[in-house]
Amino acid sequence: MSTEESVSAPAPGALLLCRAEPDSVAVVAPLLGEPMPLVRAGDGWSVLVPEGGPWRDGGEPVDRVVAGWAAALAVGAPWPVLALWWDADRAGHTLASGFRRPVGYVWLANGTPAGEDEAMRTFAARLGLDPVLDAQSLDRLTRAEPDAGRGPGAARAGAGARARLRGLLAVLTRAGVDLPAGLDPGEGADRLGAAARAVPGVRWTEAAGRRPAVDGCRPAAWMPWTGGPGARALAVAQMVTGLPLTVWGLRRRSGGWTAAGALLVGHGALGAAHGLSRRP
Repeated sequence: MSTEESVSAPAPGALLLCRAEPDSVAVVAPLLGEPMPLVRAGDGWSVLVPEGGPWRDGGEPVDRVVAGWAAALAVGAPWPVLALWWDADRAGHTLASGFRRPVGYVWLANGTPAGEDEAMRTFAARLGLDPVLDAQSLDRLTRAEPDAGRGPGAARAGAGARARLRGLLAVLTRAGVDLPAGLDPGEGADRLGAAARAVPGVRWTEAAGRRPAVDGCRPAAWMPWTGGPGARALAVAQMVTGLPLTVWGLRRRSGGWTAAGALLVGHGALGAAHGLSRRP
């Protein structure tokens, strides 16, 4: 690889957009197993900025890691999670919501669509986007450009794929998404982390194994460790969902999905044990 190619190739990176306020996200974020910057990302939205340890140290593809993280967060909370990801060859997104199967879309580095149109329609429906205006905008993102494949420099830099992600974010602005300055698709984890740390009001999520404490805010009543209404049911649901995820991840040798499944099993088991200990 030439010096020019190595410089222009984008570093893998990701953003986890949660349709919830930062206080609510901070309660669930320890499921991911590592602390991350957490900032507001518009009206009713927050964003977690991963530092990229799993795909830097373990060689796990960024898309698999963040897909597993999104699934773990969405199962543990009553709001959807949208993972945006990119590397030198592709970019895409994965939407996880509750116990439903995640949906996503992929573009090659030069912007060539490599996903299914039905997945984008399902994405719009699950987020409650406008079935006419927003659906038309999303449909354009699934069409190949006439000059796709030309301009090897742009393909190496992933400019086309980044433009598609920006187009997706432009549609989501009508749903309230407003990413802080510097959190741009295509940037590496280092730059994203630096940008997130510069945002006023940024907080760091708790590490795994600790109960998150948010100043001035009690954990939501549906979290497994609270013993509130539905808490024990959620704990059992997390274990039931986590077991097949772990097995599937082990079979696929996917560290991201294996970790997500193990986190759900462990978190659900702790919640169930806590709920039993609170019974009279």
